[in-house]
Amino acid sequence: MKLSVLLERITYEICQGSTEQEVSSVVFDSRKVSEGSLFICIRGAVVDGHSFVEDVVKKGAKTLVVEEEVSVPDDVTVVKVEDTRYAMAYISAAWFGNPAEKLKTIGITGTKGKTTTTYMVKSILENAGYKVGLIGTIETIVGDKVTPASNTTPESYVVQQSFREMVDAGCDAVVMEVSSQGLMLHRTEGFVFDFGIFTNIEPDHIGPNEHTSFEHYLSCKSMLLKQCKVGIVNRDDSHFEKIIEGHTCSLETYGFSQEADLRAEQPKLVSRPGYLGISYHVAGLMDFPVEIDIPGKFSIYNSLTAIAICRHFKVDQDDIVKALKNAKVKGRIEMIKVSDEFTLMIDYAHNAMALESLLTTLREYNPHRLVCLFGCGGNRSRDRRFEMGEVSGKLADLTIITSDNPRNEEPQAIIDDIKTGISKTDGKYVEIIDRKEAIAYAIHHGEPGDIVILAGKGHEDYQEIKGKKYPMDERVLIAEILEEDRQK
Repeated sequence: MKLSVLLERITYEICQGSTEQEVSSVVFDSRKVSEGSLFICIRGAVVDGHSFVEDVVKKGAKTLVVEEEVSVPDDVTVVKVEDTRYAMAYISAAWFGNPAEKLKTIGITGTKGKTTTTYMVKSILENAGYKVGLIGTIETIVGDKVTPASNTTPESYVVQQSFREMVDAGCDAVVMEVSSQGLMLHRTEGFVFDFGIFTNIEPDHIGPNEHTSFEHYLSCKSMLLKQCKVGIVNRDDSHFEKIIEGHTCSLETYGFSQEADLRAEQPKLVSRPGYLGISYHVAGLMDFPVEIDIPGKFSIYNSLTAIAICRHFKVDQDDIVKALKNAKVKGRIEMIKVSDEFTLMIDYAHNAMALESLLTTLREYNPHRLVCLFGCGGNRSRDRRFEMGEVSGKLADLTIITSDNPRNEEPQAIIDDIKTGISKTDGKYVEIIDRKEAIAYAIHHGEPGDIVILAGKGHEDYQEIKGKKYPMDERVLIAEILEEDRQK
């Protein structure tokens, strides 16, 4: 492909060479350069791509996209741009034939609810006959191909590559999680979303390697409403006015507020032995009742968001109701049947804010006891351990402290930190280092009417110890425990 085609939608300066240069591949990882490659010099948090210029030219790169002047042989074309990440998004889109233009694109951002909402949207649209690709925190799905995710929002080249695969696989639409980092680093530039959704915002991801302040975090997330045709925003969020400031899309709202275009009314908790759910009535732009097999008020928000999106696809009400009833997300309040007398579920809650939200939600169902099993990751902030211990001690009737991903720390040291947090409360606890033994304890000591939550691992199917990942899926552990019980 000619370089001129790849540069059509960006502003650039040719420092040397010609736009008639042929490009054999587009690369941003120096290890993947081959003869005729176009290499994009990306400044990362740890490594600067400009430092690999000499190496990639030796490997055969004939075109460089840079932010600063470089010295290379005359047969190498040098393209200077203001921001190489921004340029990469447009170059990648052109390289793959601008595939987003052949898909209905749905981008969902927000502090909470992104993952569950993407799966709900996929479930509803597929139930109505659409073929839908998905890009998110857990995995990327293209037809029958499932690839585990390393970032919530991949680099722009990978996003465009996935879009191309989706078009080739016959997909009609793609629904993807859009992180604040993804927006800040221009991973979703190069196309305009058909629908941009803003679920909510709370202080999170604020630190030296992420966002400098809550204001910066909010402004990054709000960028989505300048990169979409239709914006769909939670009207109940206390930062609503700030979120929509400067938006360039047509705007719709959802929530409990009477000002919302699509509203949830008459919410009711649904509880039976071994089952928790919630029901409500959709009002405003649509009018019908819904019941979901996922507990909590946030399940109303997630499903209402999905309805607000799928409404634009002319999906029949019956299809929406049926699909929402069947929508399941691995590791997000995922109920696992182990008893007719108590409820057990798996959830990814791995920080104090998420755990507090989860336990507060489950408390509303008035369980006989709320039992919380969790551990904390090693080589991470100790504050998280103190905070999670305090939250569980305050809200759970019994905490079972166990291992998560100890990494290079001693599991007992992590447990001791969690106990320091619990000691600030009157909460009862037991400590069992081995996670399988801890889960077995939770199952064997379950009492009628209990809600037992296994928190922290969620969709993860491994345990990281001393730099190595060992297979460990809580669903498998539960099945093994139940099988061992049967054989006794």
